[in-house]
Amino acid sequence: MQYADFSDLSVDAPLVAQITVKQAIKVDPERAQSAPAGTQRYYVIAETNALIRGAQGIPGTIRYLIDLPLDGRGKAPRIKKRQFIIFAKPIPGRPADVQLVKKDGQSEWTPQRDARVRSIVREVVARDSAPAISGIASAFDVPGTIIGEGETEVFMETGGRIPASISIFSREGQQETCAVSLGEIVDEAARAPARNTLLWYRLACFLPRQLPYDTLGEVSASDANQARLDYQLVIRDLGNCPRSRSRF
Repeated sequence: MQYADFSDLSVDAPLVAQITVKQAIKVDPERAQSAPAGTQRYYVIAETNALIRGAQGIPGTIRYLIDLPLDGRGKAPRIKKRQFIIFAKPIPGRPADVQLVKKDGQSEWTPQRDARVRSIVREVVARDSAPAISGIASAFDVPGTIIGEGETEVFMETGGRIPASISIFSREGQQETCAVSLGEIVDEAARAPARNTLLWYRLACFLPRQLPYDTLGEVSASDANQARLDYQLVIRDLGNCPRSRSRF
């Protein structure tokens, strides 16, 4: 799984834990009619090894349902006694029962995956956590006093939680640079985020690949074209957002 896969799950799951499966009991097909074709539903009883995320804690033993894919022989993978990281949400009034946030909300535990998920969760729950990006609110280009100089500002939609913007600076004799600011003040020294960080994920995985035309307002054709070119620089520097699973 890719960084974005674990970020998708970690952001959506209020409960993340390392567990060991103690029992995996087949659910009768008559009682699992909502299970996707080609899967077998199991009722899992697991021991909690470590709580990675969960404001309300977690019991030592938990239970959940999972639909496991069947192979060509109609067999599901054996999960008993194996360790996993689960991405789940509590079920109100039933503290020992949880629900996976996605059909693949159970991932094989490895030390590397554990370290990656913990790193993501730390960023997600931090007080200055990078906000979710839902789109572009507006953008404009301001030409400089010298030909070839200027600044493009791109303001992002974050659901009103935290102001977020991207600034692209053009200076004579210098390579164009971009800065990402979270807050009211644009900090020219705030460089683009490092790859495989939560802020990078928020931007690279959710910004549109092209600057929407309706975000530019009433600007000249040349200024609008410059803003679009500068925005493409941002997208290029962020890079792609590979996933090995569907977000939905």
